Amino acid sequence: MARKRSILAPDWWDFTTLEDDLLNDAARLTPEDLAGLSRPGFRVVFYDSLEDFYLAEALEYIHAWKQASPDNPAGVCGPIGPTEQLPLVARLVNELELNLAHGHFWGMDEWYIDGKEAPADHPLSFEKADREMCFSQIRSDLSMPEEHLHFPKADVQPYVDSFSSVRCVVMQGGQGDIKHWAFNDPFPRTGDYADAPPSPREYQKLSTRVVDLHPVTVMQNARTSGGGVVTGVPTRAITVGPLQTWRAEKVSIWHAGTHDNPFGMRLTTLMISKRIMDSAVPMSLLADHPNVQFNFYRPAVGHCQPEMH
Repeated sequence: MARKRSILAPDWWDFTTLEDDLLNDAARLTPEDLAGLSRPGFRVVFYDSLEDFYLAEALEYIHAWKQASPDNPAGVCGPIGPTEQLPLVARLVNELELNLAHGHFWGMDEWYIDGKEAPADHPLSFEKADREMCFSQIRSDLSMPEEHLHFPKADVQPYVDSFSSVRCVVMQGGQGDIKHWAFNDPFPRTGDYADAPPSPREYQKLSTRVVDLHPVTVMQNARTSGGGVVTGVPTRAITVGPLQTWRAEKVSIWHAGTHDNPFGMRLTTLMISKRIMDSAVPMSLLADHPNVQFNFYRPAVGHCQPEMH
């Protein structure tokens, strides 16, 4: 049976190409149902306040960096979206006097503009955000060596190689409207993928790379970072790949309700819990990772009942 066409972007794959029965099952889930979807290898955690939510996220950085030693360097791969945890990370490092000499950090993504990575002074630069919100706020005597900060570049090889030489204790992320982590978006519906998206195994073999962004992702970034000016948002980016994601000992996804909606949060939770993998919903492929945690701000879980505003 032929797959449905997307109602969001007909020339692309996305969650609207899934069967209606699955989509409707996700929409019916209650918050209690979501909590019950934990299974071995997949944990669902709720937080009742934003203070607790973002502090828990920041503490993942601290727990990872505390494991770093001269013969066992260790680090965190972190997102821009959410960002609220970043100043907390810096404050915790300073207050705890945690020396980051053997710690590492990987940025998840960067924009790709005119054949190269966006410069660090670009107003939308992810590296700029990481440095300004976190690393420049850490005391100089505790700071991470510059060579331990790994940001994606157009030449991806040094970034890829760093995952082979350093433990990635945790890879954090948010979930976008198109159900991605990092910028691992669904594929265009062209060529070999005109009738079906890549198989889960094929998608999981992807490494750090330059990607074309789904139109929904471009629109979302315009809304969250660009003041709604869609034409000001790049349509290509460099993103950490599934290959590097599977090198992370834990994948921790943070749902504050500001990047995806109640339906999207339910859909990916259900698919990962039930091991329903489909690259039209890239986040669902994490069902195959041995240690995934979904973190929810409870008031943002909401419901999927229609209501006028």
